[in-house]
Amino acid sequence: MRETENNMSKGNILVADDSKNVLVALDMLLSPEFDNVTCISGPKTLASELQQRSYNVVLLDMNFKPGANTGNEGLYWLKRIKREHPGISVVPITAYGDVELAVRALKEGATDFVLKPWDNNKLLATVRSAAQLSISKNEVNNLRNRERELKSNFNREEKEIVGKSPELANVLKLVDKVAGTDTNVLVTGENGTGKELIARRIHSLSPRRQELMVTVDMGALSETLFESELFGHVKGAFTDARDDRRGKFELASGGTLFLDEISNLPLNLQSKMLASLQNREVTRVGSNTPVPVDIRLISATNRDLNAMVKEGLFREDLLYRINTIRIEIPPLRNRKKDIPVLADYFLEKYSAKYSKSPVEITEEAMGWLIEYRWPGNVRELQQAVERAVILNDTGRLTISDFFHGTPELGDTDMEIMRLDEMEEKMIRMAIEKNAGNIKAAAEQLGITRQTIYNKMKKSGIISPDTKRENSGDMR
Repeated sequence: MRETENNMSKGNILVADDSKNVLVALDMLLSPEFDNVTCISGPKTLASELQQRSYNVVLLDMNFKPGANTGNEGLYWLKRIKREHPGISVVPITAYGDVELAVRALKEGATDFVLKPWDNNKLLATVRSAAQLSISKNEVNNLRNRERELKSNFNREEKEIVGKSPELANVLKLVDKVAGTDTNVLVTGENGTGKELIARRIHSLSPRRQELMVTVDMGALSETLFESELFGHVKGAFTDARDDRRGKFELASGGTLFLDEISNLPLNLQSKMLASLQNREVTRVGSNTPVPVDIRLISATNRDLNAMVKEGLFREDLLYRINTIRIEIPPLRNRKKDIPVLADYFLEKYSAKYSKSPVEITEEAMGWLIEYRWPGNVRELQQAVERAVILNDTGRLTISDFFHGTPELGDTDMEIMRLDEMEEKMIRMAIEKNAGNIKAAAEQLGITRQTIYNKMKKSGIISPDTKRENSGDMR
């Protein structure tokens, strides 16, 4: 068996024949012409050999048992190979008088056939053509896989970075500075702050913007899939590895690789990640051959990687490698000027999506949106607005449209309350603000006067037998 130093693939050939003389002759003839030539003397190891290595052509004897001439055994293996490995070209080897058997083999999916005794030049031409056919099929499959990856990435909903706070402006200023370089970037911040949006902005402003940005959600992968997903695998590397598969590093070559929640990378794979970044090459699972890659790495995490280093959960040298530039996205509660801008943006978006226009957010509700701590950050605000738009039928979004549980108000003079307590306090505040005018207080809260009276009675602000005055004035 021989491996060529030429980067141009010439094909891997498997020869299966029960004649030792045939195997020796074919090995000597084919080895100088192809990347790898493997010879086996019978079908017992044929299935396992096809699982362990990728082949382009199988030269298949049609009669393995002594005295057999029906070709049934060869036809059986031909059908099985084409069923389990459709990308492999099968070329039967038959005796000179078995042309009818060769025709049957062609009908079952054989690419061509070779008659014994063969002409060396004709045999080489036949095997070369079969190998190139197989290689072309594999290239087409790889292109289709890449197309699916492209579609899965580009079909994602496009999202804008919305906001006008000084904190966000500082982040975007740093993004614009580093985008034109190839340096590795670590984006940090709480869940829902928009780390992937920042990564996409970096990619879109970079010289690599015409190439693919491949995203890997490290938190969504099981530990057993990490290595195969990132670095790829060869056929037979593990159960169900039926074909060679490129990993995300190879798919992103020429473009950007975004590793979201990189803190989930298992410690035992961090050294391989570091080696891949340093050497700019990856080795697929089950292979010893490195594959060169050219990526720009952007990583993201919501965890403190420095603390993980101290705890022995993250390699310090890997942290240095991915952390050339660090971009920290502040939580939404620390950039309150962005909240009304984002709320209006999502309101317009989902009003159009669900045909709920015109919809507006009341002033009081907007005040609460601004003061709420938003532990889920922009993602939570987006979902809150979408839910409110879907469920609202009045065209005006009030506090109750957003807060169906107990909101965490954060750094205000308001305490954590049950919903009924929150309603009572809001009603008292509205009444006080409107000098006791219930009608005006109800309008400010976005509810009817009857509703506010019912809530006032329920909370004890007024007694059940209190008479309403036509003016709506409690004084």
